[in-house]
Amino acid sequence: MPLTAFKVEEKYSYQNGFGSYHESEAIEGALPIATNSPQKPPYGLYAEKLSGTAFTAPRHENLQSWLYRILPAASHSDFAAYNGAVETTSQSPLLQIPNQLRWNPFDMDETKDWVHSLKHLGGAGSPAMKSGLGILIFAAGKDMGNEAFYSADGDFLIVLQHGVLDIQTELGRILA
Repeated sequence: MPLTAFKVEEKYSYQNGFGSYHESEAIEGALPIATNSPQKPPYGLYAEKLSGTAFTAPRHENLQSWLYRILPAASHSDFAAYNGAVETTSQSPLLQIPNQLRWNPFDMDETKDWVHSLKHLGGAGSPAMKSGLGILIFAAGKDMGNEAFYSADGDFLIVLQHGVLDIQTELGRILA
């Protein structure tokens, strides 16, 4: 407790020390043993790491807190529009919805190859201005055979969810 007499009396007790290690738990056995982020935390809790240290800091200087929550920090109720008068500089007719959104996986069409299974999900910028990006997803069910794909738009990052790609490029073959 502080020695100074404040107008508002301190009603909390704190753990002492800077750069020290502390732990507390609301229910005995809620903290995992020998690991910070187990695959299945006790009591079905969600493990979350909170760090205020820059990722460029040396590892021995990293300070973080591990929190084990009943619900993840990102959980929230649905967005409700504010009906009051608010002056903003943007008069966009678009309504941005901050709710968490997701989509189910696309069906695997065994009759489509990689090129013909590409679906455009979104993007930003403009191809005419030569800036921005496009986000596509694919679910290919067959080989392309003797067909070729050419894209002069720029870089193309391909991320597989499952399966393998056997690609022939102008620089050789890649099995990914």
